[in-house]
Amino acid sequence: MKRVLVTGSLGYVGSILCPYLLARGYEVHGYDTGFFKDELLYPAPAYDTTIKDARDLTKDDLKGFDALVHLAAISNDPFGSMGEEEVYGPTRVYAKMLAAWCKELGIDFIFASSCSVYGASTGDLTDEDGPLAPLTPYSRNKLAIESDLKELADDKFSPIALRFATAYGLSPRMRFDIVINMLVGMAVGKKAVVLNSAGTAWRPFIHVEDMAYTIECALNRSRAGGLLILNAGQTEENFQIKDIAHMVSEGAGGNVPVSFLTEAKTLDKESAELVRDRKVPDGKDARTYRVSFEKIKKTLPDYAPTHTVASAIPDMIRELQDMNFSEQDFKRIGFYRLQKMEQLFKNDEVDHNLRWVKSA
Repeated sequence: MKRVLVTGSLGYVGSILCPYLLARGYEVHGYDTGFFKDELLYPAPAYDTTIKDARDLTKDDLKGFDALVHLAAISNDPFGSMGEEEVYGPTRVYAKMLAAWCKELGIDFIFASSCSVYGASTGDLTDEDGPLAPLTPYSRNKLAIESDLKELADDKFSPIALRFATAYGLSPRMRFDIVINMLVGMAVGKKAVVLNSAGTAWRPFIHVEDMAYTIECALNRSRAGGLLILNAGQTEENFQIKDIAHMVSEGAGGNVPVSFLTEAKTLDKESAELVRDRKVPDGKDARTYRVSFEKIKKTLPDYAPTHTVASAIPDMIRELQDMNFSEQDFKRIGFYRLQKMEQLFKNDEVDHNLRWVKSA
């Protein structure tokens, strides 16, 4: 039985990954600082998790594990008076620290990176050797951690960086601040689909359950020297945002109007603030990339994710409707990473170091 440690185990992905691995016979233990542990869309399965900041882990915490899956991260923009380095600097430090200990202890290291490192592309499919142009603090941080892993890697230590496509799909600790989830939640909760940009940007997408599947494939890969970087997703699952919006409208019965934030008369101020993306000034999204996922199919035997955007959107809509998902559910701050962190900060529950002031 393989023993797996998961950082960020009480996040959007961790809440799917940990039960997934447990159901497949892995022994799993999680660590999480607990920012979102009580923000539940629906009941979460129980699994072994210690409330502990990744910065406070010690080498002893890692002993006895066969693999570490590093999900813990900051996934929102800087806020308040905090700058990029203040928010993201520590995540790079502890990622490198954990990876160095894994190397010393002979533990496999899997890092959740992101296709957002490609930033702005020409419109052609890009692969792992394509140009990198990270446009956000989040994506620059992912690329910096990849660089650190490359320095640590050698013939005996071969970490893997999975550059995940944009996530979507239901999770107990839900996020409605990522594009498909937001549009689906809006369609069900507000009976509207509102884009915060012109919708012409391209993105690749991966279902959160397929992310868990991908990580399991990575856990069982044959080892080779150096850092292995893999785009994680399916080439056929690249879409323009405007096409996603129309798919959501159709999945909701075809009677949900599609509009743009600048012209959305149905949105109250609170909803508009949740929909508005601070990385999309004046409705123009510079982040656009189409990604090839051919390398991962060649590298991980029998790699075959099972979800597609076209089939998942109607399923998500039905599941939310069965939960009696409401407008108030859609507007719950705990489902939005940036807004939740701002709230914790303003309420003096976390400090400038993004550490708890009060107990989690």
